[in-house]
Amino acid sequence: MNFKHITVAGSGVLGSQIAFQTAFKGFQVAVYDINEEAIDRAKNRMMNLKVRYQEDLKATEEEVNLAYNRMSFHTDLAEAVKDADLVIEAVPEIVDVKMKFYEQLSQVAPEKTIFATNSSTMLPSQFAEATGRPHKFLALHFANEIWLNNTAEIMKHPNTEKSVFELVIDFAKAIGMVALPLQREQPGYILNSLLVPFLEAAQMLLVKKIADVETIDKTWMIATGAPRGPFAILDVVGINTAYNIANAKGEAGHEEFKKLANYLKSEYIEKGKLGAETKQGFYSYPDPSYLQPGFLEK
Repeated sequence: MNFKHITVAGSGVLGSQIAFQTAFKGFQVAVYDINEEAIDRAKNRMMNLKVRYQEDLKATEEEVNLAYNRMSFHTDLAEAVKDADLVIEAVPEIVDVKMKFYEQLSQVAPEKTIFATNSSTMLPSQFAEATGRPHKFLALHFANEIWLNNTAEIMKHPNTEKSVFELVIDFAKAIGMVALPLQREQPGYILNSLLVPFLEAAQMLLVKKIADVETIDKTWMIATGAPRGPFAILDVVGINTAYNIANAKGEAGHEEFKKLANYLKSEYIEKGKLGAETKQGFYSYPDPSYLQPGFLEK
């Protein structure tokens, strides 16, 4: 594996994490997003990540500064990918957005470049033809808080070249991940095949007014010993992501998910409550109630 230049397209919560982790492990990273406002938000996320790496990994100030300096930021896609050995796509979980991105990317990326999608629930075969290089395309999925939850699921589609699959497995290991190869396509991979139904079940309990957020989380935490309940997890994932998944299922004809999407939009997204990153989501941060002493005893 001789990758040196990596482009991360989409600088949201997880895209920023992927970029910083990759730079932290010594790669040159180009971060791409659609406008300067998005890039400014990404730079702020990187500042926060520098602090988290120092707190969680005991990284030195020099190490996190070097990581930041290995990154460049772009709103011009052609410029962002001109040297790329690998492009990791982390744009919103909306089919049309991803499709248009790959159509643009295929026109400007060098012939050598491998494309990988970080989609949480969609299959690489959905976008393979749009990439213009289906044999050099696959999925590379990370868990949130990548520096701590260091899984990388690598999933090929039927036309992915074996050598490309193996190169991306090696890359995942090179950036400190535990590489988890999937031999066949599976919506949601391993992690989200387990996690998404769990999170959706919790959200349906809330929408149906069976119980409130804290009661649902408390139930899960006490019964399983988990450090977080489903709504605390959703705050880390980001409520926009939960909305996009629910909205896609609603548009596909599932009425219960249409109700969920509308609820998330009106009660959280339109009020600026997007999760931990905005300090407001299902909980308030930096001191959410589920971390307070006695939460499980009330």
